[in-house]
Amino acid sequence: MQLFRNKAPTVVHKMQNRLIPGKDKPWSRRQLMKLGLAGAGLTGAAIAFQTLKPGTTPLARVPPLRNFDGATGPGMNPMSVLRDFDYGTVKRENGRTIREFRIVAGTSTIQLNSAVSFNSWNFNGRVPGPTLRAKAGDRVRVLFLNQGGHSHSLHFHGIHPAEVDGVRPVSQGAAAIYEFDAEPFGVHLYHCHTAPVTRHIGKGLYGMFIIDPPDGRPPADEMVLIMAGYDVNEDKRNEFYAFNGKPDYYMMHPIPIYQNQLIRLYVLNMIELDPAATFHIHANFFRVYRTGMSLTPSEQSDVITMGTADRHILEFSYRYPGKYMFHPHQDAIAEAGCMGQFEVISQG
Repeated sequence: MQLFRNKAPTVVHKMQNRLIPGKDKPWSRRQLMKLGLAGAGLTGAAIAFQTLKPGTTPLARVPPLRNFDGATGPGMNPMSVLRDFDYGTVKRENGRTIREFRIVAGTSTIQLNSAVSFNSWNFNGRVPGPTLRAKAGDRVRVLFLNQGGHSHSLHFHGIHPAEVDGVRPVSQGAAAIYEFDAEPFGVHLYHCHTAPVTRHIGKGLYGMFIIDPPDGRPPADEMVLIMAGYDVNEDKRNEFYAFNGKPDYYMMHPIPIYQNQLIRLYVLNMIELDPAATFHIHANFFRVYRTGMSLTPSEQSDVITMGTADRHILEFSYRYPGKYMFHPHQDAIAEAGCMGQFEVISQG
């Protein structure tokens, strides 16, 4: 079996749940053989993977985060999602950097508030899915296993051949490999593209995909904010909205940042069933890098309008300590859960 490069993704058919490797462990050769993927060249001499660490110098100060796991339920911690970047496992093949990621589609229950729960479809047990990160020019290899109970797929935004575009459904219990070059640099996304796409995204099957420029960006306190909605009664209207999966989480638990520290927000709008949303910060302005595909800001503002799947890099710093709100400027969206606060801490 060969890795696809100019043909459809390798698909391996149904298997038992017991074959799913632990999320915190590399997939062993034996597990890959059970998946039918070992012959695809994913292991071998380089089975001892080395995890790539971010290459930035420690010039950005990031406050310690308090642990709020108990407030969210299993698999859901928006404070961890905020600064959790998955750089994959890295090896060299034919002189190139191969960055390998493992994504498992599944289901879990999210407690939206004290009275309402939501049966999510998700990637790696969380909504949003992991924030995948690579550098422009890397070879990206994604091992996808579908244990979600329905047919699903992985569609990445970016530039790649049609054969790896992720529109072909992967059935329950099957696996697929997607491989492509990381291009262009910027802020992108991935999501399930199985019909009806709006329903699959609305159930939680989406995540952010960051491709860093070849020489990186200046050091900053970097974080991810993904806006999304929840149609809890399936009437094709969202009843709740959230940043990073949990309504009102960052209002109850403000995001700590340091005074005068450069903040780099990777912001993505994944709200389905609403034509657009805005993003606004209080008492400040941000520099806008549209789609993250430039090293020079296009404008400055304190509010930006985003259609579904629009994403940008927003940079700013706060001069004064205190708590400052951020939210869409549509009250109906903000007051239904898509609202939060930065808590600016003096550096002393």
